[in-house]
Amino acid sequence: MRTDFYARLVAICCRHAATVVVAGAIAGVLASLYVFQNFRMDSNNEDLFSPDIAWRQRQSEFEAAFPQRIDLMLAVVDGVTPERTVEAAKALTAALAARKDLFPAVRDRAGSDFFTHNGLLFLSTDEVRDTTRHIIDAQPFLGPLAADPSLRGIMDGFSAALLGVENGVTTLDNLASPFSVFADSLDRINRGEATFLSWQELISGDKPGTRDTRRIIEIQATLNYGALAPGATASATLRTIAADLGLTPANGVRVRLTGSVPIADEEFLTLTDRAALMATLMMSAILATLWAAVRSAKIVASILITLLTGLALTTAIGLAAVGRFNVISVAFIPLFVGIGVDFGIQYSVRYRAERHEKRDLMAALTRAGEIMGPPLTLAALSTAACFYSFAPTSFAGVAELGFVAGNGMIIAYLLSGTLLPALLKLIHPKGEAGEIGIAHLAGADRFIHKYRRAIVVGLSALSGAGLLLLPSLEFDDNPMDLRSSRTESIATLFDLMKDPVTSPNTIEILAPSLEEASNLKVRIEQLPEADHATTFNSFIPTEQMEKLALISDAAFLLDTTITPLDIKPPPNREEILASIAVTSTELRKAAGNGTTQAAQSAQRLAGALDTLSKEGGAALDRAEVAFVPGLKTLLERLRTILSPRSVDMNEIPADLKADWLARDGRARVQVSVKGDPNDRPTLRRFADAVRTIAPGATGAPITTAESGRIIVGAFAEAGLLSLLAVVVLLWIALRSARDVALTLGPLLAACALTFATCVVLGLPLNFANIIVLPLLLGIGVAFHIYFVMAWRAGGHNFLQSSLSRAVLFSALTTATGFGTLWLSRHPGTASMGELLMISLAWTLTILVFLPALLETAKAD
Repeated sequence: MRTDFYARLVAICCRHAATVVVAGAIAGVLASLYVFQNFRMDSNNEDLFSPDIAWRQRQSEFEAAFPQRIDLMLAVVDGVTPERTVEAAKALTAALAARKDLFPAVRDRAGSDFFTHNGLLFLSTDEVRDTTRHIIDAQPFLGPLAADPSLRGIMDGFSAALLGVENGVTTLDNLASPFSVFADSLDRINRGEATFLSWQELISGDKPGTRDTRRIIEIQATLNYGALAPGATASATLRTIAADLGLTPANGVRVRLTGSVPIADEEFLTLTDRAALMATLMMSAILATLWAAVRSAKIVASILITLLTGLALTTAIGLAAVGRFNVISVAFIPLFVGIGVDFGIQYSVRYRAERHEKRDLMAALTRAGEIMGPPLTLAALSTAACFYSFAPTSFAGVAELGFVAGNGMIIAYLLSGTLLPALLKLIHPKGEAGEIGIAHLAGADRFIHKYRRAIVVGLSALSGAGLLLLPSLEFDDNPMDLRSSRTESIATLFDLMKDPVTSPNTIEILAPSLEEASNLKVRIEQLPEADHATTFNSFIPTEQMEKLALISDAAFLLDTTITPLDIKPPPNREEILASIAVTSTELRKAAGNGTTQAAQSAQRLAGALDTLSKEGGAALDRAEVAFVPGLKTLLERLRTILSPRSVDMNEIPADLKADWLARDGRARVQVSVKGDPNDRPTLRRFADAVRTIAPGATGAPITTAESGRIIVGAFAEAGLLSLLAVVVLLWIALRSARDVALTLGPLLAACALTFATCVVLGLPLNFANIIVLPLLLGIGVAFHIYFVMAWRAGGHNFLQSSLSRAVLFSALTTATGFGTLWLSRHPGTASMGELLMISLAWTLTILVFLPALLETAKAD
């Protein structure tokens, strides 16, 4: 390889140092201004993949048919009782609907008029029969409550029930459970605790499940994709509204956010958590290692100025070319810094060595350019080729990363031969008094020379053992594993995944017509991997005549009970206390001296009522909150569910219909998985089975699997292209198959040992840490090129040389700087830092013993 180009470039820039520095400053400032004015981040993860990919086209087709189903924010409302859940969901939905500027669409499906009136029709006939029977059985207790929904009415309800015991209509044993439930609630109230009574549980006798105490409100929020957190304003406003409504755990309600929008937003918040700490540690580490490498504040300043100028130019060119960065392409920053620092250190350390020998500044700068020109040129071309190899792949995120980072390598290389020597010429660092190498490693050089063959055999055996472990290397294709379960959105999502009804891991199919959707439903539900399929026809209940008859009978019997003609006015405090005293007396009378569980429950409730009466004031207020609002909600729900309408296609609301029938007549089919909806093998089998019937299906299980294939395929394709490109470049430069093998062989050994260590430590590759591989490949290629070309030039005793110093501190700069990623609370980012540290450790280990291989090859 010619050695004069880089030397001539350095000489010209040093002769016109002031002009070069001014031009560099102007270019850096202009680039920075351009970046400041045009910087854009696209945080939409779907844009990481080319829109021309088949599964992206199917997904886009589905989203175009049902645009209201995309970019959803889900408010998950959990109440301590079903009644609290209903109240909270109703209040929150109304408040959000009033803010059309931020929440254009708000849907509480379960709380809609259609489902509240017709909910019983979607149960089985036996379930409807049991439900109506429980309501009818509660008629004696419900009458006084409906006529007087207050603490006084509740006491009157107990009195009516006790009168029924006295008249033989019921038994005290039948009232044991309600007595116990009320006594438990009153004990907590008397202790000063906030509590809420589940009236539904009291009437049905069944403890409410999650499906009773949870509502999911679907929200389409106004998003700003130009921000790192597009839904941040909407999320913050929603939380403020919920707090203002008193929807807090202290009031028996928890409101959590999840869905694609909050998940993406909190992803960035997790990424930026500890950002200040990591940035401080990173810059401190880089400055410390730069100082250790060059021992001159002027040289450190020159490297940093060159680095920042190159970063500004690379960012500006990247923005001009691609228009905006995405969550992957923005990773060019650590890639540029890692290799840009290496180029700067390599040149500067060589300059220091030449300055020690030649003393003259200009001669040292030019000679450093002459010596470092070939290896830096080859390293820059090789690393750029590695990154450019990603550009042709269909994984748009990493393709853009490869393009921008490849440009960055060329820019860093050019600046290290122009701006950096010009800066050094202007600031004129003092001469070097001592040797620049690492003299105390002379013993290590002698050891390696003496035992070179044993070292080569040992490293070969170790690499061979590493290769044997490679089949056990895992790739984690579950994107959820890269996200912090400590964030509200992910924790809530995992909670929803426990229930197949609320799990987002469903498959969506766009059928040509409703008839075809119905046919697909039948065929899909025969698959052992599918639990059930939902279509528009699923909202037309079956066996309606029989169910409506049961509900009608119950409504007729309960009409005047739950909808009395006369409702008493609200009681005053004295009336409440009087009713409590009467009920307490009647409870003790009914219990007598009995020792049965029912008698003991009655006596316990009487004691709790006496305590409540004595406490008065705040205790009565707590009792009012615990019992009365929920009672009113229950009565309203009973009136509603007992007035259903016969449902046909025309009765289904327009917004619900729009979720299942597109305007052009195509119909949606949603398929739920049988088994664990968060188990990747289960989901893969599920997706494959459904696609045998519906090849055009989409949805999370399919898009996750397909995106995983795209990502793995992109890295495999880019890996082969980069390896081929590096081999070609090395062959052109070295003209020796042996020397090409000496350059790449140790690098491949370091890669094998890195992956083997991942197997031993249980660290799988994933969608995040796989991005580290281009950096590792680029740095590894550069390091090995430096050593091999120095060896070809007659170099020896490498460990004590200035080259070893440059490589060591370059690697330490990258390791200490970007190893801080390991401290991140974001699991994906932390795994990047961990893999980076493992790989650099093996790269340095191989480099330490590389002289043994080179000397063995020379001897042979």
